[in-house]
Amino acid sequence: MSKKDKSEHIDDELVMENEQAEQKEEQSVEEQLKEDLGKEKDKFLRLFAEFENYKRRTSKERIELFKTASQDVMISLLPVLDDFERALLHTEDDKEAEHLRKGVLLIYQKLLSTLEKNGLTKMEVAQGDAFNADEHEAITQVAAPSDDLKGKIIDVVEKGYKLGDKIIRFPKVVTGF
Repeated sequence: MSKKDKSEHIDDELVMENEQAEQKEEQSVEEQLKEDLGKEKDKFLRLFAEFENYKRRTSKERIELFKTASQDVMISLLPVLDDFERALLHTEDDKEAEHLRKGVLLIYQKLLSTLEKNGLTKMEVAQGDAFNADEHEAITQVAAPSDDLKGKIIDVVEKGYKLGDKIIRFPKVVTGF
């Protein structure tokens, strides 16, 4: 091999090495770009999921707010409802107050139906029901008239009400021991 051939051969090898090095650089740049793209996609997906969770949470909070927005008004009207019930009890036996009773009953029913349309429901509690501290408020305990009423409700002093699924006034009861 002549000097010229050797020099061309060395030049060819250098050119090939440079090309291989450039290919490796291009591959590493391409791989780096793919890696960066993967990271950005991951960031985007996480951000998108976080935003969806935020939307879901705020819409749930909004629904809860609408359900209980009238809670303060309902609580303030419960004593009025109690007064109507007491008035109906006192006019029940009076024959002379029959017209008054009809008027009071009409107003009471209208008030009750309006409150029920807005989500208010009575909690049904009767004598002999089992006492549940999560749903009832015991104001006193008395000796049970019979053994089967021990630990159970003997009397309901004040009715309880719910607004949707939330108890806004617990029924006040007397329990037996």
